[in-house]
Amino acid sequence: MTKYLVQNSGPLHGIVEISGSKNSVLPILAASILSSEECQLEDVPGLKDVDIMCELIESLGVKVQRNIEENTATINAGIIESSVAPDDLVMKMRASMVVMGPLLARTGKAQIHLPGGCAIGDRPVELHFKGLKALGAEIDVSDEGLVTSKTDGLYGADIYLDFPSVGATENIIMAASLATGTTLLENAAQEPEIVDLCNFLNKMGARIKGAGTDTIKIEGVKELKGANHVVIPDRIEAGTFMVAAAITRGTILIKNMLPDHVKPIIAKLRECGCEIYATDEGVIVDAEGKDLKSTDIKTLPYPGFPTDIQSPFMALLTTVEGRSAVIETVFENRYMHVKELKRMGADITVKDRCAIINGKAELKGAKVDATDLRAGAAVVLAGLVAKGVTEVDQIYHIERGYENFVEKITALGGIIKKVENA
Repeated sequence: MTKYLVQNSGPLHGIVEISGSKNSVLPILAASILSSEECQLEDVPGLKDVDIMCELIESLGVKVQRNIEENTATINAGIIESSVAPDDLVMKMRASMVVMGPLLARTGKAQIHLPGGCAIGDRPVELHFKGLKALGAEIDVSDEGLVTSKTDGLYGADIYLDFPSVGATENIIMAASLATGTTLLENAAQEPEIVDLCNFLNKMGARIKGAGTDTIKIEGVKELKGANHVVIPDRIEAGTFMVAAAITRGTILIKNMLPDHVKPIIAKLRECGCEIYATDEGVIVDAEGKDLKSTDIKTLPYPGFPTDIQSPFMALLTTVEGRSAVIETVFENRYMHVKELKRMGADITVKDRCAIINGKAELKGAKVDATDLRAGAAVVLAGLVAKGVTEVDQIYHIERGYENFVEKITALGGIIKKVENA
C-alpha cells in the first residue's frame, strides 16, 4: 500500500494543464461497443477507472490499444464474444453499469453485477432499469445482486426520469441509439459529459438532439460506424486546481479548461474574494495575498454547484474568515471527509445534510484517509496549508480520478510525495 505525505507549501504558483474528463471518457468507451468499426479517442486520461473500463470491455472481446504517453486509445468492437461483465471489475467501479445499454443494443443481452465504487451514498440503479425496460428489455435482479437482461429488440419510447441521473441518461441514450423508432427522454441529466457522449454518438451516425437540455430526442438507426473524437477537459479536475489556488492563496494559470463548464465554481470563488479571469492561454485564479471570506454552497445537478467539488471547497472554507454553510442535496453520505478534516483541526458541525464551517481554523498535519475520490483531494489540499506533515492513506481513490496528481501539484510548488507504507 502507498500513501501521500503532504506538507505546508505556501502559495501555489504556475501553470497546470487539465486532462481529459474521466466522467466523459468512461461512457464513451462503453459506447464504442455499439459499432463494429474502429473508434479513435484523444485526451484519454491515464486513470485507474479508465484502466478498469478498458479491461471490462476487453473481457467482452473488444480490442483496445492505448498509448498512455500520448493519451490516445483505439477501440475495435468488431466481434463481441461475451455479454457477461466480470464481477471483479464491475465491483471496483460504479460507472461499469453503463456497458449494460450498449450490450443490450448490440447483442440483445447483458449480465452484470450491481457495481461498486465510492461509498458516497445511494445511487439507485432502478432508473437505469426503468428506462431500459421502457425500451423493451427484460431485467431480472437476483438476491445476490446479479442483473440479467435480454431483449428481442429495442423500441423507442417516451421516458421520464424521476431524477436526472447521469448514468441512467447515458445508458438510455446509448441503448436508444440502435432502437427501432424514436425515444423521448425527459428530465434527462444536462451535464457536459452527456453532451460529449452525444457528440461522439452523432459522429458515429446516431441521431440525437437536445443534449445539454432536460429533453433529449433519439431517433434510432440500424447501425453505427466508427468515429474519431477528442474527450472534453475534466471540469472537476479544473475546479480542484481552482480551489488549490484559493486555499494556498496562490495564483495558477489553468490550461485546457472550459469556463462555461465551471460557472458555479467561479461564482463561489469570486464570492470568497478570488480574482478569476480568462486569457488566451487559459483561466487564471488569483488569491495572492487576499483575505478570503466565507460563502455558502448548495450542491445540485448540473448546471448547479457540482457535488464533486463540495469536498475540496469545504477544505477551503475551513481557512477563510467567517462562518459558512454547505448543503449537500445529491448524495446523502458525502460528508465522510468531515471526520478527516476535523482530525486536522477543522471546526465543522454536521446536521442531516447541512454542514456548518467556522473558518480560520489552524489546520495541523495528521494521519487521514482518502475515504472517497473527492474527499481525497480535499485532505490533500488541506495538507498543503496545514502545519506539519499530513499522511494520506487509501490514495487509490484519488488515483481513480486525478491523472498525475502528485506531479501536477509538485510542478506548482506543492510539497507532496508518494511513498510506500512502512
